[in-house]
Amino acid sequence: MRGRLTEKGFAYCGAMKPADVLPHRPPFLFVDDIVEIVPGASARGRWRLTGEEWFFAGHFPGRPTLPGVLMCEAIAQVGAFAVLRDERFRGKLPLFGGIDRARFRRQVGPGDELILECEMGTMSSRAGKGSGRALLDGQVATECDLMFVVVGA
Repeated sequence: MRGRLTEKGFAYCGAMKPADVLPHRPPFLFVDDIVEIVPGASARGRWRLTGEEWFFAGHFPGRPTLPGVLMCEAIAQVGAFAVLRDERFRGKLPLFGGIDRARFRRQVGPGDELILECEMGTMSSRAGKGSGRALLDGQVATECDLMFVVVGA
């Protein structure tokens, strides 16, 4: 794994498997790889949509479209990876506390690849805020602000 120094700390680069850190499992694990992380500060991941995902069959028949709320969940999973890689939160479970300012700007469908980014803002030992976005071909597909609480696992 490579690394580089950023203004937020040391960023680790290289493909990391989300299931090694996150408690999520298929069919509710929406991140294929984490490609960059600054523990406790930010993370960047990738989600490749094959068309075989369970939600495409009903959303919408004839025009399969990734639900926007699942993009928000994928952004939150990338953020949870950053939080859980911070020593202060090892062995904990970050849970959604809320979503603000969610905007859905592009339709995403089978065969698309999303780049997911989440940057943490305020964080305490029990809660925090972050913001993130899902990019499709370099353009914002979804963006949102997230609030979370941290509980014992």
